[in-house]
Amino acid sequence: MAFPPDFLDEIRTRVPVSSVVSKSVKLQRRGREFIGLSPFTSEKSPSFTVNDQKGFYHCFSSGEHGDIFTFLMKTQSVPFLEAVERLAEEAGLEVPKATPEEARRAERRTTLQDAVEITCRFYEQQLRSPEGRVAYDYLRDRGLTDDIIKLYRLGYAPNGNALKGHLSRESVPEDIAIESRVLSPGRDGRSSFDFFRDRVMFPICDSRGRPVAFGGRVLADDGPKYLNSPETPLFHKGGIVYGFSQARKVASDNAEIIVAEGYMDVIALAQAGITNAVAPLGTALTEQQIALLWRIAPEPILCFDGDSAGRKAALRAADRCLPLLEPGRSLRFALLPAGQDPDDLIKSDGREAMRGILDAAIPLSEIVWRRLIEGRRFDTPERRAALEKEAADLAGMIKENSVQSQYRRLMRDRVYGLFRSSSGFGSQRHGKGRAPAPVSGQFGARSPIMDANSVRHRILLGTLITHPELLDHVEERLGGMSFADSRLDSLRQSALMHLSQSPNLEFEGLHTHLASLGFVDELKKLISSEVYIHAGFARPEAELEDATNGWDHTFSLCQRDDLEADVRRAADDMINEPTDSTFAVFRSLRTEGQASDDN
Repeated sequence: MAFPPDFLDEIRTRVPVSSVVSKSVKLQRRGREFIGLSPFTSEKSPSFTVNDQKGFYHCFSSGEHGDIFTFLMKTQSVPFLEAVERLAEEAGLEVPKATPEEARRAERRTTLQDAVEITCRFYEQQLRSPEGRVAYDYLRDRGLTDDIIKLYRLGYAPNGNALKGHLSRESVPEDIAIESRVLSPGRDGRSSFDFFRDRVMFPICDSRGRPVAFGGRVLADDGPKYLNSPETPLFHKGGIVYGFSQARKVASDNAEIIVAEGYMDVIALAQAGITNAVAPLGTALTEQQIALLWRIAPEPILCFDGDSAGRKAALRAADRCLPLLEPGRSLRFALLPAGQDPDDLIKSDGREAMRGILDAAIPLSEIVWRRLIEGRRFDTPERRAALEKEAADLAGMIKENSVQSQYRRLMRDRVYGLFRSSSGFGSQRHGKGRAPAPVSGQFGARSPIMDANSVRHRILLGTLITHPELLDHVEERLGGMSFADSRLDSLRQSALMHLSQSPNLEFEGLHTHLASLGFVDELKKLISSEVYIHAGFARPEAELEDATNGWDHTFSLCQRDDLEADVRRAADDMINEPTDSTFAVFRSLRTEGQASDDN
């Protein structure tokens, strides 16, 4: 049976290669890939790699290479049909039936695809016609080159019914043109007519680069600014992101994909050489779109305009993503200056400014924390109790147990740190009759939290920066941490990302790159006597072996302190709410702590 390519692509999107392979091969993460012993040969040193972003496995010892379907066929000797059925079930999809009706549907889908392709070519031609001159000049005035116009297949939909006449000459049946919604059906006895008129056209392509729908920007002042194709058998807007086929290779190679707000944001970034950007289609990100993005990169960067609408979009994306989080899979957020979109920033400050904003993107956990505390006071027991409950409820939205546990720990640390730093019940004093100020006025401002482990966090990060060759030894552990200081956490992520892309980089090169991203003040505090007085092994001139041992010891102290804090909190929970559940948590954590002390 021949399965529709889109059906197989959907399975590949929903089921990572590592999840299939790990059922029979013990995998360890190494950078952007997983490694393990080959299932095809007997070996003692791992030569088998899995790359979820690129969707394949490769065995260097045997030369075997393939995707999730070929892995099952090779390792379990199952036919292709059975492999598809098994993986479809895992993906929660129903296998299409090989019926005459299904065959007719597939044939009609191909016919619809041909109609959209013919339409796309027509719009491209019209952009170069005398009638399309205004649209072409608009694009050129926006700074777009002919190469970018060609890459994204931009076009022009003329006034009148020029497309309808063209489709007729190309022998496209009218019912097909209407079903693909390049023509609108006539009403009240009128004939069909062109759906798009006098608009700059942006083809929307599927993951294989085939146009399936369009977005059109009006050139006149009347009508909606942007108009998208309605949904059709080819086009389901919740399962596609604009620009995916153009961004796919670069995004996969760099394990980084950027999500902008609209068509022109994507194209402006591409014009500046940032060609790994996509955009949702006028709505909040859907679960399908997030799964598609995760197939390319573990932490897509959402880049929003620096206005209230952009901040609201960031929060909607955070809410949608929280229940879906998995180990190693999250989102990051690049917040632009107020009143600017990517095109504005690039034109005013250049590509490097835009790149710096992206590299300094903050993690999802920071976004949700800032929303919890923004504009609020925590000067009464009731207000503090409300924050504790909201933080716990937020962590409870996450379905995956280990990620939920990490969020609960992080939120507890943040809440306790905030209460220590705020007035009223804490150590700080305010003048008589003065109430403490609410936390953080603007969504993008940093919160004043200082984690108890802040010195050790600085030691861990500073040691890596002065000894970049530690990357392989510390990447997984440092990558799994989250620092309460949001700027320090952004620096941690930027350092890990740049080192993974340039593994042979030395201290000076890494320091220069991080400074260019705006981390000058943070670097001064890390590469200083303030850190060296606690950890001589963090000095650039220290031996690598000393740096390695010192880093490991500092990391173990961080883990121990985290565990002790969890034990204290569990004890408080048990006293405040003495149930079997709270006692079981306390006993489990105390046992873990005793085992850690014995080691």
